[in-house]
Amino acid sequence: MVRKIAMENLTCSNCISKVERRTSRLPYVNSASFNYAKQILLVDFTEDYNEEKALKEIKEIVDVLEDNIITHYYEDKVVIKKVNFFQEYKFVLAGMLLITITFFGFRIFPFINSIFGTHLTQLVDPWKSIFYWIGYLLLISKLIIQQLKGIKKFDIFNENTLMIIATFAAMFIGKYEESVAVVILYSFGEYLQNRAVAHSKNEISALVDLKVEYANVLVNGKVVVRDPALIEVGDELVIKNGERIPVDGIVKSGSTSLNTSELTGEAKLRTVDVGDEVLSGNINVGDVIHLQVTREYKNSTLAKIIDLIENSTNSKSKREMFISKFAKVYTPIVVGLALLLVLYGVIFDPTNVTTDDGYIYRAAIFLVISCPCSLVLSVPLSYYAGIGTAAKNGILFKGSQYLHLITEVETIALDKTGTLTYGDFFVKHVSNPEALRLAASVEHFSNHPIAKAIVEYNTAPIETVKNIKEIPGYGISGILNKQVLLAGSRSFLEKNNINVDVEKLEVGSYTFVALDKEFIGYIIVKDELKETSMETIRDFTKNYDTVMLTGDNETSARDIAMQLGGVEYYAELLPEQKLEKFNEIRTNSVSLFVGDGINDAPLLKNADIGVSLGSATDLAIEVSDVIIINNDIRLLQKAIKIAEKTKRVSFENILFSLTIKIAFLLLSTIGIMWMWLSIFADVGVAILCVLNSLRIIYQKRYLHQQ
Repeated sequence: MVRKIAMENLTCSNCISKVERRTSRLPYVNSASFNYAKQILLVDFTEDYNEEKALKEIKEIVDVLEDNIITHYYEDKVVIKKVNFFQEYKFVLAGMLLITITFFGFRIFPFINSIFGTHLTQLVDPWKSIFYWIGYLLLISKLIIQQLKGIKKFDIFNENTLMIIATFAAMFIGKYEESVAVVILYSFGEYLQNRAVAHSKNEISALVDLKVEYANVLVNGKVVVRDPALIEVGDELVIKNGERIPVDGIVKSGSTSLNTSELTGEAKLRTVDVGDEVLSGNINVGDVIHLQVTREYKNSTLAKIIDLIENSTNSKSKREMFISKFAKVYTPIVVGLALLLVLYGVIFDPTNVTTDDGYIYRAAIFLVISCPCSLVLSVPLSYYAGIGTAAKNGILFKGSQYLHLITEVETIALDKTGTLTYGDFFVKHVSNPEALRLAASVEHFSNHPIAKAIVEYNTAPIETVKNIKEIPGYGISGILNKQVLLAGSRSFLEKNNINVDVEKLEVGSYTFVALDKEFIGYIIVKDELKETSMETIRDFTKNYDTVMLTGDNETSARDIAMQLGGVEYYAELLPEQKLEKFNEIRTNSVSLFVGDGINDAPLLKNADIGVSLGSATDLAIEVSDVIIINNDIRLLQKAIKIAEKTKRVSFENILFSLTIKIAFLLLSTIGIMWMWLSIFADVGVAILCVLNSLRIIYQKRYLHQQ
């Protein structure tokens, strides 16, 4: 089972991959994934795990890596004490004070000597290095404590290792001011970096801040405030102006306008009246309405969206996984290269090993520059910003893996009914009243859109039909007065040895009816193409191999395909034939399929990326990788653009970080670099990469591009 474990105040970017890795190694854990913006570790436990033991051991893993982390199960109520800056950095501040006194104090003595003719400099000079060493040890005490904890758990090589070795080496060769300056700048830079990361996480979280704290339940004529989790199906809710709808339901009384922008990205208000279905997460901006609950909170649209976003880090992109693996081996390699640099000096240039710009000093700078924080931090942050931005626009990615993969798509296949068309069928023609009455008698057992259209159109009394059997892609059958009643496709009737004596038919989807092996007649229903489909599909055909797959008849499919600009199509496909045809089309390219019905579930699962619409069946949503909440196919274009932007920003972060580091490393190797400046290649680059990731959120012109 999957449990959420909150880790408040965890800011160490490099620690996160270690928490994931070490938690995954526990014998009762299948996998672990950290949601950076929410500071939640998603742990997939085995069935025999012990709740208390698991939390204790995971807490031990975290405490080794960073101090002041509050680790608890997400559902547990824990009072979070704000970390006091002065308490956390007391030794660092004490060290800074001592260093400041030492730095300025020892520059006063020569001035006193020149005035009074004393010899104070000779008396106090031997103490200078001692004071610097004491100040240095106070400054770096926090890193040393964390390093000692890590050694106990065999975590030897990390960013603390780099900083300790580098600054200790500088102190050893007498570079006191530079060494302590690096520690001070590093500590200050870490503080700024943590602030920048916290700000970034708040910005991303604000994109999808959909949580509902309470619900107004009508009980015996009185309004009672309850936790949304306690609401039951059938309860009547009162939704006031400005309140967010807590659960899905149907309007029981009143009419109003709903702001759906936070759920779908659609700025236009939606008007609802009695009998209309409304989704949780929308905001009432009009009059008071009463809502009859149709789904409990845990099964509501809002809860599913929040859960999807919080669990979106489960499936990491290839780029994130590469950076995680890269960081794991990166630090030991860097330490090894630094040692080789010193060894080179000892063998080939021994007189220049401990000089001011000698090989020990160069190796120390090398280590400071090499910290992988900017890579480990910015790449996951970029993808989470992309997921949050997509969610704000009504597009839900079930993981950064799909956000990355959608940029590599070459083949796009789409279902017709409900995806390219509205899916709201209407009866266009009936061959005879008896065919309509019999069709309605058996079709009212089906949830298919065509069946619903036939049942609604019929006004005659229906017959009692038993032993109903629905065959997906064909039709439905039943027993009427001991006679077999069939309603479905031409091939369905012909398969049952019934001759369908009809030649030319109008454009539309038709249902043929037969009773007791005798053909009765037919009903033609029609569906209209969405206006948004035409422009979108024509754009897709310019850049992708685009094809329409449908179970509808050849005539209807051809009509829709021509309206879409002559797009390639395949008609009269059964569910298994759709899958076979899709596999033929996709060849070796990355494939994407868009659908919304039960029949589409196999394709949604089989495609590299399955995209379902918000109106899709629960099964289709369950197996899909991307969900478009408001059924607007244009949002698929926006999803691709957001993904491309995210991929580009993450690449920029990697390129910028590696370029700066490699340049500084080369300069430090040949002795053209100062230790204090090397901090920019570490913390400075990390902060710039974090700020660059936020461009995914802030560029309004990009977000509103259709």
